[in-house]
Amino acid sequence: RVQLVESEGGSVQAGGSLRLSCVVSGYTTSRYCAAWFRQAPGEERERVAIIRSSDGWPTYAASVKGRFTLSLDNVKNTLTLQMDALKPEDSAMYYCAAYVLRVGYCSEASDDYSYWGHGTQVTVSA
Repeated sequence: RVQLVESEGGSVQAGGSLRLSCVVSGYTTSRYCAAWFRQAPGEERERVAIIRSSDGWPTYAASVKGRFTLSLDNVKNTLTLQMDALKPEDSAMYYCAAYVLRVGYCSEASDDYSYWGHGTQVTVSA
């Protein structure tokens, strides 16, 4: 079965950096979408970044573009989110997610993602 195991998040001061990783295992296809979402208390789940396994080209939410970098190592099946220039508003629970892509491009809607990690907390202090 498909499993997503996230690394631990952490706490950092504003302007600092953190790196999150997610190991994806159990897929029998090489064609899937993987993403990071985040959710702060009282807020809706928000897409952070998405990547398609076939071409490795990421897309980002406007709020993180230019500060976050998403990459996928298809050999190690590891999804990595490098977060730089962190802001207090980046504080949230971060979730790794994935689903099998039949055709086309990856969805931005969290409901389309079949598999989820347990989440890891990121806290950015002012």
